[in-house]
Amino acid sequence: MIPLFKVSMSESATGAATQVLTSGHVGQGPKVAEFEQALAERIGNPNVVTVNSATSGLHLALHLVAGAAADGTGEVLSTPLTFEATNFSILANRLRVRWVDVDPDTLNVDLDDLARKITPATRAIMVVHFAGYPVDLARLTGILDQAEAKFGFRPVVIEDCAHAWGATYRGRELGTHGNISVFSFQALKHLTCVDGGLIVFPDEAMAKRARLLRWFGIDRTADRLRNAPDVAEYGFKFHLTDLNAAIGLANLSEVDDVLHKHRENAAYYDRHLAGVAGLRLTERAAERNSSHWVYPVLVENRDAFVKRMDEAGIMVSQVHERNDKHECLREFSALLPGMDHVAERMVCLPVGWWLSEQDRRQIVETIAAGW
Repeated sequence: MIPLFKVSMSESATGAATQVLTSGHVGQGPKVAEFEQALAERIGNPNVVTVNSATSGLHLALHLVAGAAADGTGEVLSTPLTFEATNFSILANRLRVRWVDVDPDTLNVDLDDLARKITPATRAIMVVHFAGYPVDLARLTGILDQAEAKFGFRPVVIEDCAHAWGATYRGRELGTHGNISVFSFQALKHLTCVDGGLIVFPDEAMAKRARLLRWFGIDRTADRLRNAPDVAEYGFKFHLTDLNAAIGLANLSEVDDVLHKHRENAAYYDRHLAGVAGLRLTERAAERNSSHWVYPVLVENRDAFVKRMDEAGIMVSQVHERNDKHECLREFSALLPGMDHVAERMVCLPVGWWLSEQDRRQIVETIAAGW
């Protein structure tokens, strides 16, 4: 079976992990600091804060910018086409979800629908770069400009970059466009720490606050024996460990090769699947360079398509279920025709670094033969 996912792990990760395990210091320490410095240099933004998962990162980011709405009226605009962590972080902050429809061409939020749904109750906007394909950030900025002129405030944008390590918009890395960006280093991502995450902030003040709150709000640099610091604001246990950071550093040195292979495989599909009857490819804009974490397509008669791929030994999946159908989110239901269209048709193909030339050819030939 050709797998849909496979863990990318550097051969040097074992030695790096062993070094930490035998050092006597496995919690947050010098390796975390070293990893953060390397990540800041790679992204091109010094305001980075590692956490133990992207889920923690989303939770903490919302906590920082939106806070809990005591009256239950605070809303976060978000997409139903994502992993549940995106929207469960909104519930965890006692905020309400307001669904934005999905654009079937990109699988990202429909920006026309988003513009219509900004109101005085909007505390933040959550956008997901689905499969690693960047949202049109310039157009989003224009929508925020209009909202600021209309309502007198500018909603904060949190970019869920869980799929999108290495993706760029107009030649610049995600995490450098003036929003809060949250990346995932979970096992199946391009860059893995086994588990971990990263928050990238637009300014140092927010990053400084996040560094405190990721570890209970306690200043870890203070001398707690002679002068125990006061805790002005309670925080969480969201910090990364040196063990995870050492693995992340080992994989960081090889992640560009991983990305290149994903993009090369995606380009192969772009060339050979265009025009296949019953199959629709998603958008490719020159200004947006996807990380191609997976390769989503929209197919007619999806059940037959999945059955045919399974018979050919090719693993495919929706990957993410639409979140608005979960009982815990059902109270926020809305008419979402774009999401309805996608939910009946979307399938993700293997596109990763592990595919051989024979694997790629088998996938294309199986699809081209019909289902």
